[in-house]
Parts: sequence; structure tokens; C-alpha cells
Amino acid sequence: MAAAKSFYSVVQLLPHTLRGLHRLGGVRLASTVKLQESNDSIEHIEQVPLHQAQQSRLEQLRYTLKHDANGPVLMDTFNRKHTYLRISLTEKCNLRCTYCMPEEGIELTPTDSLLTTEEILKLAQLFVKEGVTKIRLTGGEPLVRRDIAEIIGELNKLKSSDPNIPGLESIGITTNGTTLKRKLPLLKEGGLDSINVSLDTLNPVRFELITRRRGWQRVMDGIMDAIDIGIPTVKINCVVMNGMNEDEICDFVELTKDVPVDVRFIEYMPFDGNKWNENKMVSYQSMLKTIQSQFPIIHRLEDDPNHTSKGYRVDGHAGKFGFITSMSDHFCGTCNRVRITADGNLKVCLFGNSEVSLRDEIRSQKSDEELLEVIGAAVKRKKKQHADFFRASSNFVKFQCVIYLMRQSFMESSNSPQSNIDVMSFVHVATMSEDVNDNYLLCPTANHSFYAQQQRSFTAPLHHQTSRTFTAQIRNYSTGRNARYNQLTHVDGTGKASMVDVSAKEVTTRQAVAVGKVHLNDVAFHAVKKNLVKKGDVLSVAKIAGIMGAKQCSRLIPLCHDIALSKIALDLILNENDNTVEIKASVATNDRTGVEMEALTGVSIAALTVYDMCKALGKDNWISDIKLLRKTGGASGDYDVTDA
Repeated sequence: MAAAKSFYSVVQLLPHTLRGLHRLGGVRLASTVKLQESNDSIEHIEQVPLHQAQQSRLEQLRYTLKHDANGPVLMDTFNRKHTYLRISLTEKCNLRCTYCMPEEGIELTPTDSLLTTEEILKLAQLFVKEGVTKIRLTGGEPLVRRDIAEIIGELNKLKSSDPNIPGLESIGITTNGTTLKRKLPLLKEGGLDSINVSLDTLNPVRFELITRRRGWQRVMDGIMDAIDIGIPTVKINCVVMNGMNEDEICDFVELTKDVPVDVRFIEYMPFDGNKWNENKMVSYQSMLKTIQSQFPIIHRLEDDPNHTSKGYRVDGHAGKFGFITSMSDHFCGTCNRVRITADGNLKVCLFGNSEVSLRDEIRSQKSDEELLEVIGAAVKRKKKQHADFFRASSNFVKFQCVIYLMRQSFMESSNSPQSNIDVMSFVHVATMSEDVNDNYLLCPTANHSFYAQQQRSFTAPLHHQTSRTFTAQIRNYSTGRNARYNQLTHVDGTGKASMVDVSAKEVTTRQAVAVGKVHLNDVAFHAVKKNLVKKGDVLSVAKIAGIMGAKQCSRLIPLCHDIALSKIALDLILNENDNTVEIKASVATNDRTGVEMEALTGVSIAALTVYDMCKALGKDNWISDIKLLRKTGGASGDYDVTDA
């Protein structure tokens, strides 16, 4: 009998799986299973009209949610029990992080469409009764809410003083930390157990560049005060991105030496509007390798079953670090999270598009039992895992289409007498969308031999290839030993843009130094010297911008190559004799081609940054004398401007 009842529950929960549609006498029928309760066998399969089966599905689901001990409201069809609820308290944020939000902000949902405090607490109580033990308050920036301390205090009442009675166990908050310091005492008094601070840099100047706001010191003060005041768990969430902050990974790990904080490096994830592309993402394997190069003795920690972070600790350090690997190694199989947005929508998966409005259900005076039916149905629809990260990026999907078209063109024409393939039309079509990843649209040649040479990069299934593979196979390099000085090296025999393959060259140490000047009027020069420019510290910001520019050279200059740089040094000096900012960039690598363009790009970006920050102080500032000063290494020999 027990087996029959268990099977009955499955049938009721998944009506589609046992329904066979056919027509008998003009009536569409559905096959349903009828169990004889008096014994353990199935008596027979009964045919019922489909419209009756459809009408009864809601009743079937209600019965299952209410009576099936093996199917709690917050357990999905993959036996994942959801005990962690994240509630967004607001859409507002007091920062404008470049990877998250446009500088002008976003259009906010009208206030009357957002959950009220009473509705938030009602839903929290409902979820806790169904088994939620952990609630995290998020945003936007949750600390912009004036009643944040009161909300935490009310949530604290959902905790149970008796360990034998289920209840809420942890209240956390995720914040950017800019107003944390002054609100900490009330948050601690209200019952806050955990604080996650979003902080992507330990450099105050870079913080301002990333967030478009000042406040780095306030964030650091808030973190330290949270530890001192006795908040049980304090974490730092750091989103790591190529070209932005990947050079600070070891600095964050060094912070854990004396500070008992948990630093969590997060792989850059795609969200609507953040213009995600795979080149910005740094995988946790790459981050771990970087850390191991400076901290050879690290220990892998034991993670809790539902933890999203892979934890590590450097030998002798007070704190620890970890990786949230949503992209390279997802943790969907142990996911126990559901989310409620600020406007009251229930999301069972961060990457999913499916949402259910609990706000509308509450405001239509639905009972708690009816709310649970809606929640349970949404949880039961949760997929096994989110889409793989390449498919999550619309940019990459568009790129796949371009490559597919080029591949098909190559394959079709390989049997024809035509020796050249013009793929520029495909590239043109792709560039019609501003979101397409430019790295993959700058295909260097339409020559048939190029595609014959590169055929291996198109033969494997596209979804199995990584961005690193494409970058290495599609890109070629620059100069060669036998290049004639009176001939352009970046065009092919037909006159179309191309890149010279130097894969046969030896890997050697190569260096380059470039210089440039920014001429300032008296007012601007004085403001820069005294650090009075309203936009901030001009020389510091320009230095960071120049370094970042040198690292992004291959993404800015179409026919440049993508190589690993071992050194970038950028200096800015004020020359009072002629009111100029003198800029010098020194770049080095161990590779098959030089770094002249990286040095020149670094100087150019630094000079443009100085100009931009000072343009409000006069129209008579200008940039001059950007040039390569010297280079060493490589087949073409050393070069010095004094010898030119």
C-alpha cells in the first residue's frame, strides 16, 4: 500500500508525464492512473476527458502540497530543499558601478508597486514556517532604507530560543558598505548575524573609477568596525574582471593575514544590461593559480553542503578566502536559494527568467494556504541547472552565429574553383549590433588559405570551445624578420587587413618605452599641482587609466595581438618650466612579439585622461609628442629614438 501511495503522489505531481493524448469518438482524452486504495496494485487505467483533467490539476497540486510528506512546499523535483531566502528591500543604490549600472542610474519601479514593510515581513514569516532558516537582505543597497534596523528587529523575532523548535537561524545583509559604519550599532542590536560587503578594489582611486563615487575609506572603516563590534560573520565579495582588478587578487588574500574576514572572489556573471563578455571573466582556476604563485602554502577548507564558495586559507592567516564559481563550475546541484525581488516577484533561480508575483497574490487577499500553493508550484518548476555560461551571454550567441556562417561559407567554397572567400559581409552584419563582442568580429583576412590554415578552430562543436581557444586560434601577430621596410605587414596579397603569423619566432624578453605630453594652461596646471580638480586626483587617476589601457591594447587596436604582460610602469611628472604633464610608460613581456603598441596605448590613455579631467578648466590644453622612445628584444633588433 505504501508503494502505491508513493506512486500516486508522483502521478499527481507530474500529470504531464503519464498523459497520452488521442481521440476517441471526437473527444480528446487523457490517460490517468486510478489506484485501488484497498490493496497495493493498480486496478486499471481510466480514460477521462482532457478538460476535466486540466480543471483538476490545481486540486491535485493542492492535495500533493498539503498531504505528501515527501514533497514539502520548498522542495523541488530534484529533492533540493530551499532553506535560504534572499529578499531585495529596494532597487535604489548610492553607487554607480561601471559593470552594474549606467552613470545616470536606472528607471525605478513606482513606490506603490514595491513590497511594503508589512508585506516583506508577512512573506518572511511564511517562508520560515515552511523551513527557511536563513534570510539575507539585499538591494539595490539595502542600507538606504530608513527602516532597515526595524525590519531586522522584526525578523529576529522569527528565531527560536528552543533548539528543538525550528525557526530562523541567521539574518544577513549584503551592502556596499558606504553607510555601514554609522548604522552598525542599530543593526547589531536588531539581531544581525552576517554582513557581506561588496568591495572590488583596495585602491581608493580605482574604487572611484569603478563606482563613480568616493567612499572607499568609509567602506573599509565599516568592515573593521563590524569585526570589532562582534558581528559573527563578515565577508568581502569581490567581483574579479580582466582589465579591471585581477591584479589585486593577492592583495585581498594578504588582507586576510591579520584581519579575520572571509574574502570571496566572484566570477563575473552575465546580467541584463551589464554587457558581459567572456573575455572579462577570470575563472577560479586562474585566480587560484595566481594566489599560489605568491602564497605556496594554502589549505582547502571543508565547505558546508549548500555553500556557494570553495574555501581556502593561507597557512597562518587569521582570515580565509574562497571562490564563487557560478560560471566555470556551477553549484546548481546543491542550490537551496530562492529570491524575492523588491517588487515582490519570486525567483527560484538567479539566471532564470521565470517570476511569480507574490505581491499581486497578497494584494488580492489570497490566504496563506493559497500563497503556499503559488510558491510550491514555482519551486516545483525549478530547473536542474541554469544555462551554461557561454549560452547565458547574448554576445557569445551572436558570435557563434557569425562563426557558423563563416564556417559554412568556407566548407561550401572549399569544393569550388574560387580561391578567395569574402566574409566581410558576415562581419558587417554582426557589427550592426553594438552588443556583439568586438574581439571576434575583427577577422583579419578573407583569403582562402587563411581559413584552410585555421580550419581546426571551426571544426569542433562551437559550444565546446572556450574564449581562450578562439583567441589563440583566430588571432595572429605582427612583424617578422623578413618583412621589407617599404611594405605594409598587416595586409595580405589582396590588400585586405591581415596579421602576420609569428608563431615560429622564439619567445624572448621584450621591452618598450613610450612618452608623451599634456600641455595645460596656468589655471589647470595649478589645480593639478594642488590636487584641486573637482573630478579627483588627476595624476593618480591617469596613472591607473594608463595601466588599464596598456592591458587592453589588443581590444582597442584591431590588429594587435593578445599577450601576457610581465611589467607595466607608468609615470606622470609635472614640469613647471612649460606647464606640462610628462608621461612615460614602460612595458615588458616574455613572448614572440614586442610591446611597442602597449606602451604607446598606455601613454595615450593616460594623456586623454588628464585632458578629460582638466577640460573644464580651459579649452587651450592640448596633447603632443606621443612617440616610442625605445624598444629592446626581438628579431628586428633594439631601437632608440636617438638612433632613429
